[in-house]
Amino acid sequence: MEFKVGDKVVYPAHGVGVIKAVDTLDFEGDRYTFYVLTILDNGSTFRVPVQNISAIGMRRVISMMQVEKVYEVLRDRDVPADNQTWNRRYREYTNKLQTGDPIEVGKVLRDLALLRQTKNLSFGERKMFDKASRLLIQEIAFAKDTDEQSVETELNEIFASDKA
Repeated sequence: MEFKVGDKVVYPAHGVGVIKAVDTLDFEGDRYTFYVLTILDNGSTFRVPVQNISAIGMRRVISMMQVEKVYEVLRDRDVPADNQTWNRRYREYTNKLQTGDPIEVGKVLRDLALLRQTKNLSFGERKMFDKASRLLIQEIAFAKDTDEQSVETELNEIFASDKA
């Protein structure tokens, strides 16, 4: 997958970023090409080797059709209760977040939102809920070409309908 300067991409577990440059560096007689990526959420900059983008899962922002699939996951309430211990759930959720797959991130967000209705989330659970929420909100906002506040409102409405 080729990217060019100005492309908006998703860097798994970090969020949406913009390709700011394509650099070529010579190191010990070998030439390497890197994408210079700035993450929009926090301004951090990464150099990502072009040959590693598929291995790390860097990809384009999702399409509108994929946004609808994420919303379907978020609305799905027909999921079995998760009776694992928190540390096992935490590992599973961390792995899902690291994939960068919006469907998997949506499952983490949904599961934690459902859990939040029955008990207070622990500090770690709240932190993971916030990260999953932030990752989805950013990407959906770019996919829909809207502001993050609108997407956050939509997600809050999805989860608020469970309380009615």
